[in-house]
Amino acid sequence: MKVYEKAPAKINLMLDVLHKREDGFHEVEMVMTMVDLADRLEMEPLGRDTIIISSQAGYIPLDEKNLAFKAAKLIKERYEVKQGVYIHLDKKIPVAAGLAGGSSDAAAALRGLNRLWKLGIPEEELQRLGAELGSDVPFCVAGGTAIARGRGERLERIANPPQCWVILAKPPINVSTADVYGRLRADKIRKHPSLRQMTEAIASQQFHRICAQLGNVLEDVTLAAYPQVLQLKETMLRLGADGALMSGSGPTVFGLVSKESKVARIYNGLRGFCKEVYAVRMLT
Repeated sequence: MKVYEKAPAKINLMLDVLHKREDGFHEVEMVMTMVDLADRLEMEPLGRDTIIISSQAGYIPLDEKNLAFKAAKLIKERYEVKQGVYIHLDKKIPVAAGLAGGSSDAAAALRGLNRLWKLGIPEEELQRLGAELGSDVPFCVAGGTAIARGRGERLERIANPPQCWVILAKPPINVSTADVYGRLRADKIRKHPSLRQMTEAIASQQFHRICAQLGNVLEDVTLAAYPQVLQLKETMLRLGADGALMSGSGPTVFGLVSKESKVARIYNGLRGFCKEVYAVRMLT
């Protein structure tokens, strides 16, 4: 028996940091949704009690540094599963890009192994397991569109945004989330995006209002260190994107586009700046 799971990328329509917590993490408020750029996981039982991961991508770890491996190990140990698993990871989402590729792989592994091993774990419990692996994993378990609070693990489901095109562009640099948060001074943030206005815009399905409310307080940190990210964002808007924002801690910038007629021009224009450009749809 084989089990297949899709692991879509996420984007942050809004990312705010309220303060640094006593545990060293930051208290956040985010609005996250998913786009149709996805890794795919294929899982099948092994005759021996071990975890093996393979991938066509030569640039990702295939051992305990891999989040899908960590997810398999966690669910195996927590539920005392005495069976091995072989996981093949077809990697499409860029790594260290602010798109939660590793987190989505971990979430897909949790969902898939729950089915493969017939464990019957409810989604809420899978989200709690995911929170042990990373702040974005609970959202990736649930999917859809949600407000995320706390470290990102406290989720409130909301309506999906209206369907549109999403252009993703990742410059040829990798950004460490821990490094960006480490350099952020929460008490020095000049402008906080409005969660209320973003959620009202989504609830009323007003596309241009959503574009106007895009905001990410991590942009100032990443853009100061990597000016090419700002150049990418400005280019995307100049080429006709209705709204543009850095996703997560970056460096990927996404543009929201309502008219299909604009997509090719923006896509081709961005290819002059970086090789990793994707034109996808919002997952709604």
